[in-house]
Amino acid sequence: MSPELAENGFDVKAFLKNLTTRPGIYKMLNDRAEIIYIGKAKNLKNRVSSYFKKQTAGAKQQAMVAKIANIEVTVTHTEGEALLLECQQIKRHKPRYNICLRDDKSYPYIFLSSEHDFPQITLHRGAKKRKGKYFGPYPGIGAIRESLKLLQRIFPIRQCDDSIYNNRSRPCLQHQIERCTAPCVGLIDKAAYAQDVDSTVLFLEGKGGLLIDRLIAKMEQAAANLEYEQAAGFRDQILKLRSVLEKHFVHGERGDVDIIACATKAGVACVQVFFIRNGQHLGNKVFFPKITDEHDPAAIVQAFIPQYYLDKQAPHELIVSHQPEEAELLMEVLAAQAKHAVAIAHNVRGERLKWLQMAGTNAENSLLSKLSDKQGLYARFLSLQEELGCKELPKRLECFDISHTQGDQTVASCVVFDREGPVKSAYRRFNIEGITGGDDYAAIHQAVFRRFKRLKQGEHTAPDILLIDGGKGQVHEAQKALAELDINNVMIVGVSKGPDRKPGMEKLILVDQDQPIDIKPGASGLLLIQHIRDEAHRFAITGHRQRRGKAKKQSAMEAIPGLGPKRRQILLKQFGGLQGISQAGVDALCSVDGISRQLAQRIYELFHHQDDH
Repeated sequence: MSPELAENGFDVKAFLKNLTTRPGIYKMLNDRAEIIYIGKAKNLKNRVSSYFKKQTAGAKQQAMVAKIANIEVTVTHTEGEALLLECQQIKRHKPRYNICLRDDKSYPYIFLSSEHDFPQITLHRGAKKRKGKYFGPYPGIGAIRESLKLLQRIFPIRQCDDSIYNNRSRPCLQHQIERCTAPCVGLIDKAAYAQDVDSTVLFLEGKGGLLIDRLIAKMEQAAANLEYEQAAGFRDQILKLRSVLEKHFVHGERGDVDIIACATKAGVACVQVFFIRNGQHLGNKVFFPKITDEHDPAAIVQAFIPQYYLDKQAPHELIVSHQPEEAELLMEVLAAQAKHAVAIAHNVRGERLKWLQMAGTNAENSLLSKLSDKQGLYARFLSLQEELGCKELPKRLECFDISHTQGDQTVASCVVFDREGPVKSAYRRFNIEGITGGDDYAAIHQAVFRRFKRLKQGEHTAPDILLIDGGKGQVHEAQKALAELDINNVMIVGVSKGPDRKPGMEKLILVDQDQPIDIKPGASGLLLIQHIRDEAHRFAITGHRQRRGKAKKQSAMEAIPGLGPKRRQILLKQFGGLQGISQAGVDALCSVDGISRQLAQRIYELFHHQDDH
C-alpha cells in the first residue's frame, strides 16, 4: 500500500504531508470510529508513514491498515511522555490490534501502622494514605495471608481491626492459641510489644540473619540470668524463623527484583512474574495478555512492562526472559515514576538464571494448561470443521513431522489430539532407516506407512484428519502410503509455513485442490493446527536429539580403554540397554564381572559429565 492511495475515504497522502515529526501517540480508527490500534513514536511522521509502505509491512499489518478510516495524533514533549500516554490509552480503550494486559488490579501490601501505641499489622490494598510502613507488593491475597499466618506464629502482634481492639474486655481466641499477646487487655507492655514489632520489620525487610543474631543474643542473656522459660521462648522463635527463611529466602538476592518470563504458542501468550522483595520470594502471578496475532515474546514483554508497572512501584530490577526492544526508554520512564533507578537485565547467570528458568517453566506450564482448556478446545474443533468443510466434527487428529541433522539420525514424530487436547499415551516416534539422507518425502512415506500398518492390525484408532508438516510433496507421499494400505477414509491436510515462514501465515494444502485453501486470519481452528504442529515439531526434535545422543554415547563407550565388545555386551545385557547403564552408579557398574572400579568410574563419567544437547 502506498501513501498516494486512500483507504475507506481516508486521504493518506494529505494526512502524512501535514503530520508533525515530534514525539507523540497515534490512534488508528476504523469506519465506525472505533480505535483499532494505539502506538507511540519518537517521530510521528516517520512511524506512521511506515505503515503505508508495502515493502516493509507484513500481511497482517496490511490487513489492519486496510481498516483505517482516520488517524488521530496527540503530540508530547518527549518519547517518555508518549510511552506513558500510550500505556494509559491502551488500558482505557483496549484496541483490537494491541497487546492488552487484562489483569489490572491493584496489588496488595502488608501494612504496619505507626499511629498506635500497639501497632496493627494487616493486609492493605489501594491508596497508601495511612501512616505506617508498607511491604510488598504481593502477587495476591493468598500470598499475604500466608505471610501473616507465619508472622503470627513467630512474632504475635495484633492483626485485628481497631473497632474490635478498642472494645475488648478479655483476650480473644488468638491469644489462647498463642497467635497474639493481647495488648487490648494489657497482657503485654509497650516495650515488649515494640520488640516484637521491630523483629517483624526486620523480617519483612529481609534482614533475617540479623534478626536471628539478635534473638540468639537475647536467648543467651536470658539463660545467663537463669530465665530459662524466656530463653526457651527465644529458642522456639529462632527455630521457627530458620524454618521460614529456608522456605522463602532467595539465595544471592538482597534487593527488590521481579522476574518476568514470557511464553507463546498457538496464538496465546503467557507472562509469569516472580516477586522477590528484600531477598524473599513473595510468590508469583500469571497473566494472559490479549493478542489477536502471533507476536514475538520480546514484543509481548515490551508491551507488558509499561502496562503493568507504570501505575505501581517498580522494583529496583526486572530480570526478563526476552530483552524488550526499548529497554533503555523503559528504564528511564520507570525510574522517573519510581523515584529510584530501575534496571532491566536479560543475560543473567548463577542463581538468577535458575530463577529465570523456573519462571520460564511456569509460564510454559500455565500456557499448556490454558491451551488444554476443554471449552476452548471444543470451539477450536468447531472452527477447524468450518474451515476445512468437514461434514462431521472431527474427533481425533494426528500430525507428523520429521527431524534430522544434515540427513543423519532421522526421526519422525506422530502426535495425537482429541477434543480434550494432547493424547500423549498415543504419541509415537519412528527411527527412519534405509532412505537417502535428508529425503523428507521418503521419511514421511515410511513413517505414515508404518503408523497406519499398525492401524490395519488394530493397534490404534484411525484419525479423522491427518496433518503433515510440509507442502505438496509431503502430502503426496502420505497419500501414496495410505493408498498402498488401501486406507481412503482419512482426510490429509498439509501445513505449509507460507512465504514468510511466520506463525499465523500457514497455508493448508488438500489432496484434491490445486491451490492452498484460504483460512480466516486469527481463526481458532488455525490456532489448533499451530498447536498440534508445534507439538509434533517438539516431539520430533526431542527424539532426534535422544537418538543422536545415544549414538554419541555408544561410540564414546567404544573408545573407553579396557571396555571391549564382550564387556560392552555384558553391560548392555545386565542393565537392559544403554539407558540402564546411564542410570547406574559406580558400585552397580563394578559389580559386573570384568568391570573394575576404575573402569566403572570411567563409564560413569561418560554419562554424567557430557552434555549432549
